[in-house]
Amino acid sequence: MSIKVVIFDLGGVLVRTEDRAPRTALGLRFDKSYIEMDKVVFGNESSSRASTGKISAREHMQNVMRSLALPETDESIQKFYDEFFGGDEMDYSIIDYLRSLRSQPQYTTALLSNAWDDLRGLLINKWGIDDAFDEIFISAEMGVAKPDAHIYEMVLEKLGVVPEECVFVDDFIENIEAARKLGMISIHFQDVAVAMVELKRLLGKSAES
Repeated sequence: MSIKVVIFDLGGVLVRTEDRAPRTALGLRFDKSYIEMDKVVFGNESSSRASTGKISAREHMQNVMRSLALPETDESIQKFYDEFFGGDEMDYSIIDYLRSLRSQPQYTTALLSNAWDDLRGLLINKWGIDDAFDEIFISAEMGVAKPDAHIYEMVLEKLGVVPEECVFVDDFIENIEAARKLGMISIHFQDVAVAMVELKRLLGKSAES
């Protein structure tokens, strides 16, 4: 069966923390390690609620600021946001590759991200990469997050394909395992070069079949 759809995760795949120094420095101000600082923003119930649309990104960031005894003003939130994500970089080489796939009629490209409700604006206004995808799926807008099987089923239904016609790339093994359980071809992203070689191999093999 030919591959028709290529689906990418965002955080840890397309956007990666290439420089840990800004987040580490931020954590030192609150006597927290890099990992502890990461959990303040991502590893908590507030973040999970924001990722499924139960609260807004702004409400979540207000919770973060409150937990650190910081002002909850828009200015303070933006300053914290800029420092926390200061070492993150978009991989435009992958984005360009996705754009090249999207230009070919046999492929559909999609983004599937566990993210808050501000992501779509960032894709358009900050990174300018929304044109790399035919469809953008954001957990906060869908009310469900990976690795829940329902989010993959919603994606497949929207795209009008069966699992075996998709390649899914994600950095979290639990998300990969959930997709594979449904029958989706999946690549566990751990190294950019290795992952891209595997993706191109799969697409080349599909084209030959």
